[in-house]
Amino acid sequence: MISILFVCHGNICRSTMAQSLLTHLVKERGQSASFHIDSAATSREEIGNPPHYGTVNKLRQEGIPLIPHRARQMTKQDYRDFDYLIGMDDANVRNMERIAGGDPEHKIYRLLEFAGSGRAIADPWYTGDFEATYRDVLEGCEAFLESLLM
Repeated sequence: MISILFVCHGNICRSTMAQSLLTHLVKERGQSASFHIDSAATSREEIGNPPHYGTVNKLRQEGIPLIPHRARQMTKQDYRDFDYLIGMDDANVRNMERIAGGDPEHKIYRLLEFAGSGRAIADPWYTGDFEATYRDVLEGCEAFLESLLM
């Protein structure tokens, strides 16, 4: 089983969107039993809160089922437990490495790296643009899944 943890600042917008979207893509390919997919935050600001209404609305618009989730903070144990820890931007990656105590096993990535891009996924909490975030998350998740299923 491949275990994946998506991480963003608050765990209510980008990481929950990626968790729900990749779960949907894996299910479409009949691979659900091969994956464990979760999400977490680097901060404690939103702990216990559900996904942002903008994420919920965008996923609904696209016909993607929302994974029931409450925001939680990434832990050092997550680094040991997950095969891939995927952040949305450079600040996420720096904070993930701080929480994990480094990245000696090279498990931490930015999502769009898998699509061959150095771009960050903009935080719709600040931009309000859940459409752009969805396009970037979809691009990253599709490329990531293809790299795993090759």
